Amino acid sequence: MGYTQSEVLQYVKDNDVRFIKLFFTDIFGHLRSINIQPQELEQSFKTGIPFDASEVRGFFNMSYSDLFLIPDPSTLCVLPWRPQQGRVVRFFCNIKYPDGSAFEGDTRAMLSQAVSKAEAAGFECSFGTKCEFYLFKRDLDGNPTREPHDRAGYCDLAPLDAGENIRREICLTLSKMGIEPLFSYHEAGPGQHEVDFRSAKGVEAADNLNTFKTVVRTVASNNGLFASFLPKPVDNAVGSGFYVNLSIKKDGKNIFEGGTFSETGGAFVAGILNRIVEIATFLNPLPSSYYRLGHNDAPLSVSWTRQNRLGQLIRLPFPAGEDEHIEVRAADPSCNPYLAIALLLRAGLEGVENKETIIPAAEDLRAEASWTYGTLPENAESARKAAAKSKFVKSVLPEEIVKAYTEFKAEEPEFGTV
Repeated sequence: MGYTQSEVLQYVKDNDVRFIKLFFTDIFGHLRSINIQPQELEQSFKTGIPFDASEVRGFFNMSYSDLFLIPDPSTLCVLPWRPQQGRVVRFFCNIKYPDGSAFEGDTRAMLSQAVSKAEAAGFECSFGTKCEFYLFKRDLDGNPTREPHDRAGYCDLAPLDAGENIRREICLTLSKMGIEPLFSYHEAGPGQHEVDFRSAKGVEAADNLNTFKTVVRTVASNNGLFASFLPKPVDNAVGSGFYVNLSIKKDGKNIFEGGTFSETGGAFVAGILNRIVEIATFLNPLPSSYYRLGHNDAPLSVSWTRQNRLGQLIRLPFPAGEDEHIEVRAADPSCNPYLAIALLLRAGLEGVENKETIIPAAEDLRAEASWTYGTLPENAESARKAAAKSKFVKSVLPEEIVKAYTEFKAEEPEFGTV
């Protein structure tokens, strides 16, 4: 990680790299790629590699169809599951117009801009991302089924936990790619798992999440299974969440230090709570996202807590020194991580700018007072309507992005697409 262009070109030359994958993400969070040969790499840094944007759902208002991928040299990474002779490497890319100007629909650039805005205000930001996923069996033709890989539950052991070796392979692969795993375990649902890794700064956090999802899908497929990141893939079982941990320092001091909130920390959390309904469609984009919310320990009320995991939207975990952070639990794995993190960060910064006052903690969601702060939208249509009329959303995202998100027909994807 952290390579320069010249270092990348030398690495490719010295390490038998034969294929290069250029990764980019559409506005809905789907990872896509174009393959190039090593001799095209130097030119790609200068002018980019063209692709037909009219074929990418949500890439809007194109007076011409070509957009260009500019590789980010700092994201060079060998794909360890590919042959070591004739190696394959990948880069995450920024998206530009033919004249070199930034494409408004590049959500990776949106996150970079949000981080830059925070840094200009004196904030240092790190983001930890973790998402749950399910493993399903495939049929004799290789198609994914709806039969979970096992019937184990939370933190069960092998042999009841049939995914132990798969998680091990995921962790080893991530380590080879420079992403250090922290924990891995069987989650509460049948065939459901979680692997957590260290937080990162800025765009790298969302890049790492997309790398993680790619590794999970690849390892699962290589083992004859299918990995699903749908929010609610199994009826009558827990859904899968995508949790974002935000570690924020102001002038070098952690604003969440000591297991409580400073004035700045409280205002940051208040900003997120104040805008969470308006940005819910970007955190929970699918109709099935709303089958998850309010069930098991997934949040529904707009609330926060110091410890309670059950149903709270924001949690302040037990104090952990410099690693103290807030955990935002509203999103699910089908979202675009660049958009999700950017919107949460911008909402928090708005709260600080406006000196908003945090609501009292709702430690007991059964208490009537905890519901006075409102709830998340009840379905995808309500969430889209809230975003469409939100002045905050339109101040953060290009109008075309909001329009694409709120006007495209939201359909539950087929089982094998997320």
